[in-house]
Parts: sequence; C-alpha cells; structure tokens
Amino acid sequence: MAIGATENTLGSHITETLRNAIVCGEIKPGTKLSEPKLAKEYSISRGPLREAIRRLESMKLVKYVPRGGVRVTTLELPQVIEIYHIREALEGKAAALAARNITDEGVDKLKHLLDLAQKHMATSGGAYLQADVDIDFHYQVIQSSGNQMLIHTLCEELYYLIRMYRYQAALQPSRSHNAFKEHQHLVLALEQRDEELAELIMRKHIVRARENIEKQLKS
Repeated sequence: MAIGATENTLGSHITETLRNAIVCGEIKPGTKLSEPKLAKEYSISRGPLREAIRRLESMKLVKYVPRGGVRVTTLELPQVIEIYHIREALEGKAAALAARNITDEGVDKLKHLLDLAQKHMATSGGAYLQADVDIDFHYQVIQSSGNQMLIHTLCEELYYLIRMYRYQAALQPSRSHNAFKEHQHLVLALEQRDEELAELIMRKHIVRARENIEKQLKS
C-alpha cells in the first residue's frame, strides 16, 4: 500500500475514534487536544493526526482557540437552539422530498428502526434509544430525500453536533413517548407519499423537541 493511502486510512481511523469519543463524552467539552499526547496514546504520527483534527473541525466538534490550542466544542444553549431552527427548516424540506423519493425498502427500514426503539422503551422505563435509533431515524429520512446538498448539510455538518447534544441531554420519558408517536406519524405520511403532510409533521416534531429543550433548561 502506498504511503499516502496508508496515511489516509490512519487519518480516517483516528478521525472516527476521536469523533466517537467526543460525541459520547469520553473526551469532555472544552478539553484541549494535545497532539503529542494523542500521537503517543494512539501510536500514530503527527500527519494523520493533524488531518483527523482538520476533519473534526469541519464537523464543528473541535475549534481553534487563540492561545488556547484545539479544544472540544462546548455546546451552549443559544447554539443548540440555532441548530434546531436550522433543522426545522431543512429537515422539513428533506421529509417532503423523502415522501417523493423514498423506496418501499426505505419505508421498511424506518419501520424497523421504530420497532427497535419501541422494544428499547419497553425495557428502559420509557427512554428512547437516542444514541443510535433516534438520530439514525432522522438520518435515514434525510438520506431518502435524494438531495445531496441537504444530505451534506444535515448529515455531515450538523449530524455529530446533534448526536453530541443528545448524549448530554436525554429526553424525559414523556417526550420520548411523544417523539416516538411523531415518528410513527411521519412514517405513515412517507408511506402514503404525502409530501405536504410529511413536511408538516417533521417541522412540528422538531419545534416540539426544541421547546422541550428550552423547558428543561429553564426548569
């Protein structure tokens, strides 16, 4: 294997490793990423490591702080609310396009995700399976839109920030139940290929999620 190809493979691997550690909270918000320490910990050279950090920066999971080095992003309430406003508009459109373009197999996949979520809720006191199923449900809807610009913006630029927030703030059981029902309604709209209804359901779903965040934080 060529040296360049090897470095790209190592860069992708370390990007995924660091990304998951940041999203899951193993590397805490605000933590400074030390290149020497990370290079030693993961037995990797500086080249692939720096490429991984650049990729993490493009995902907005880390940022350069003047005289503070590279630090893990700390999500503040105003930023979270901004993300949800963006999601409301863009995911609403993605849902409408998904109703037009989704395949029968795509609908079946969403139903399967809901089945997994329902089983998890039944054994976890009503908690939605946030880390994988909830966000992946939205991910699959967005992918089904067929619009590459929407897919890039939502699934690459915002996806991991949303997952990061979900790990930090689990839904209350009451909101989990409502979110699950809203997902069910969306699948029905997609199955019926009703673009207008799918967009309306998705927008209201995200508005309610944002309002729930604001309510929890105020209390």
